[in-house]
Amino acid sequence: MASKLFPAVPRTGRQLFQNFPKTQFRPFSAGPQRCSDSLAVHRNKPDNNPSVPFKFNDQNLKLIDEILKRYPPQYKKGAVMPILDLGQRQHGYTSISVMNEVARLLEMPPMRVYEVATFYTMYNREPVGKYFVQLCTTTPCQLGGCGSDKIVKAITEHLGITPGHTTEDGLFTFVEVECLGACVNAPMVQINDDYYEDLTPESIKTLLTALKESATAAEAGQSVKVPAPGPLTGRQTCENSAGLTNLVDPVWDPETMMRKDGALDQPAQ
Repeated sequence: MASKLFPAVPRTGRQLFQNFPKTQFRPFSAGPQRCSDSLAVHRNKPDNNPSVPFKFNDQNLKLIDEILKRYPPQYKKGAVMPILDLGQRQHGYTSISVMNEVARLLEMPPMRVYEVATFYTMYNREPVGKYFVQLCTTTPCQLGGCGSDKIVKAITEHLGITPGHTTEDGLFTFVEVECLGACVNAPMVQINDDYYEDLTPESIKTLLTALKESATAAEAGQSVKVPAPGPLTGRQTCENSAGLTNLVDPVWDPETMMRKDGALDQPAQ
């Protein structure tokens, strides 16, 4: 009845309502979850706070001088990554004191150094074990060889820790990482600076045992043989296990492949 008497009222009301500014919001369920802020946030700890002193030793100071020679003086802040790496190798991890000292040497705002150290996962901002075990679990390593899942299980059983943790004796820190570029020899693991490839559950356990015995023997002034880095199956690099299967005919011979007409000996016109 009201709409017949005043037919324009509902339309006008709707138009006015549509013109009202709407509150912009996003429900919590639609926002990205942040399970951890450890990569982007620093919290002071007794062994990791700005009051803990850190200075580069004489050997690393010489290396820093060599590194800085590669950069024009006005661009020496470009050396922040290699110098952070030196600090991590000397101190064991990239603490807030290491970052502050790098900022002082390069005359950079400390925040610029923090940005680099928190962006690249190669910088460990918490202490790690003597042997930093980084196992690749990306698709090629999951599919190659026996599969990285079996290697994860073997390491977990042998060390008694899950990825992201350190053994009680402080010898091993075990983490899962993305592709390390040795897909053809999958599955593989990086331990400190060395690659160990073509892994099996048995070979990774043998390797970890040898590393532990080596650390114990070093304290006693003895030595233990540790498997050499690279493939643990006996092959040298990434050659086919069945031997050379292609490019076998003709066999490459520099004597037969070079020109014989003397054209290469003629002076240029």
